[in-house]
Amino acid sequence: MSTSDHSAVPASFSVSVAEVELEVDDLDPGQIVSGNPVVTGKVLWESADGKQVRGIWQITPGVVTDVEANELFVVVSGRATVEVEGGETLEVGPGSACVLREGDRTTWTVHETLRKAYHISY
Repeated sequence: MSTSDHSAVPASFSVSVAEVELEVDDLDPGQIVSGNPVVTGKVLWESADGKQVRGIWQITPGVVTDVEANELFVVVSGRATVEVEGGETLEVGPGSACVLREGDRTTWTVHETLRKAYHISY
């Protein structure tokens, strides 16, 4: 039994990752290599200092580049190839757990609309 004060922490919760309604996020046109990918997402929780974020993110087919934060994500649906510059090529699909390092330069080739649940640390 814990005696810590949880009053400053949001209540525990559960969501259906596949069913959460997402909002359109801006995608810098300079990141688009090919196709017309659309990014949507929803932040489910953010720490008071903004250094940790948990949420759901989705991208439609296409090829985009990114510079990553420290991230753990689990793919719920869809499929993509994530090429890490100077590193591995990751094939991700439903059930894949993936860790990206801060500063990784990546190229995402999204084969099927990909939805993931994530935790990012800045």
